[in-house]
Amino acid sequence: MSSLAPYTYLTLSMEPGTAPRLNVSFHTADLHIRAGMLDNPRPYLEIASREANVSISTTGAGPVTDDDLSIAREIFNAAARYLADCERLHTNRPATGKAATDTAA
Repeated sequence: MSSLAPYTYLTLSMEPGTAPRLNVSFHTADLHIRAGMLDNPRPYLEIASREANVSISTTGAGPVTDDDLSIAREIFNAAARYLADCERLHTNRPATGKAATDTAA
């Protein structure tokens, strides 16, 4: 088990002749996740911590395309897999601390 405190990790790589690359890694439960519709109308998904904010919306900030639908489905499926893995690992973890005492009572 890792002893690191929760964190958000950001890196920006810039090399001549290539497009800049930004990486955002959230390793914290202090996330705020929301989805909604902008006025124009355009859907968005936002994942934010105190240190970083990632927003996802439609191609070119325009009307929803077939590619946008495909990406939204990939996000949904990946989130479902993430949830299933978290639930499985949470269920199978060894009982420790206060939770172990509470369940044994």
